[in-house]
Amino acid sequence: MADGSPPDWRTPGLFGMLLLSNTVLFKFSIGGPWDSPSFTLGVVGIAGMTLLYVSWYRLTFQKKGLVPWTDMWEDPQGSARKELLAGALVMAFAWLSGNHLHDYLPRPTGLVLSLVGMLMIVQAVYVILSFGPLAE
Repeated sequence: MADGSPPDWRTPGLFGMLLLSNTVLFKFSIGGPWDSPSFTLGVVGIAGMTLLYVSWYRLTFQKKGLVPWTDMWEDPQGSARKELLAGALVMAFAWLSGNHLHDYLPRPTGLVLSLVGMLMIVQAVYVILSFGPLAE
């Protein structure tokens, strides 16, 4: 970062895809210190999702970090509407994965997706209100 080049987003993205594909498709796991292969698989899946988020952040904002402050956004209101729609889609997939796909996905998938979807919705509503009715 000292030379002004953007951070590498490919490496965390690749490892995130590998970990997440193992969680969803291959389901290779060990007992781990908690003696529960399914819990280890969940930890691997969360680590994969985290790496994918880091990769997205680095690709989108061309800098290291984790929190996308609203002053970094090019079009906050438009992006917030898209994020609200994406959050609703994630919530729909959470419902689908918890009700109809529970035989094919790890058990807490619906719960984790619900958490992610609700966080997306809360952030989108905050940005919409910040740049709309609650703007100075």
